[in-house]
This record gives sequence, structure tokens and C-alpha cells, in this order.
Amino acid sequence: MQPNEIAEVLNRPTSQELLARDLTRLAYIAKDGTPRNVPIGFTWNGSEIVMCTPKNAPKLPALRHNPTVALTIDTEVYPPKILLVRGRAELDVVDGIPDEFLKTNSTYEMTPEQRVEWEAEVHSLYDGMVRIVVTPTWAKLIDFETTLPSAVEELARQREERRRA
Repeated sequence: MQPNEIAEVLNRPTSQELLARDLTRLAYIAKDGTPRNVPIGFTWNGSEIVMCTPKNAPKLPALRHNPTVALTIDTEVYPPKILLVRGRAELDVVDGIPDEFLKTNSTYEMTPEQRVEWEAEVHSLYDGMVRIVVTPTWAKLIDFETTLPSAVEELARQREERRRA
């Protein structure tokens, strides 16, 4: 996909709604060659998806070995809305807690007191983290209204051809 095509998909209102969510599913290939798919908090900064993880996370050696990833951000309602993104993970080890990590939990239902307690726990637990930064190289929005999975699009096309025959 060309950058302008990726931007067109990601700038759609439904994509922007999905990019404002807190959780994505990160798919990657583990060191043993088998696939992994893990839920992880994320933020979208307008050009990159940023996820943060502990410096000792098992996914990090795998991502260093093979940085190719796929992300899924979706809803739990009908019709589902699904944003699929592919890219390459860049790892950025940082001291302290990245702002993005604190932002990833901004829509969770927490009282102000719970938020203070959570942030204190985070600061006491982590002396640093790794930012996993993904610049999209491919994107597809599936909303089941204006866009469909490619296999369903093909079936719809075949059905239309049968009706015309």
C-alpha cells in the first residue's frame, strides 16, 4: 500500500474512533517460530501506534528477531468495526514511565482515587519500559456497512454475477 492509501483508511471517521480505543491485539512471531497474539494497551499519535511493555516482556526478544507485526482494533457490538494494521515494530527502551503508557488507560472506568492508586503502583513497579512503535505499512477498515472482508466481498460479487446470469 502507498502512504496516501494508508492515510485514507486511517483518517476515516470509523478508523479514528477505533484508534481512540485503549486495547489492540498485537500479533507477532515468537522465537520458537509459532504465532502469538496478545492484547496490549496502545495510543495513536497521528502517525504511529505506540504500545508500552515491561523491559523483561517475553515478546521483546521475538520482536527484535522479527519486527513484522499485525494489529487488530475492534468493537464488541453488531455490526463489528475492525481496523487491521500491519507494520514493523521499533523498540525504544526508556527510563521511567512513558506518557503513552499512562494515556493507554485513559478510557478505563476508574474513580479519581483509583487512578491515583494505579499510577502510584505503576511508578513503584517499573523503573523503565520499552515503547513498541509501529508505523502502519498497510491498513484495512472493515465496518460491514461500507467495507467487508475480502472473502465476503468476493462472495457478494459472485452472487451478483449469478443473479445477472
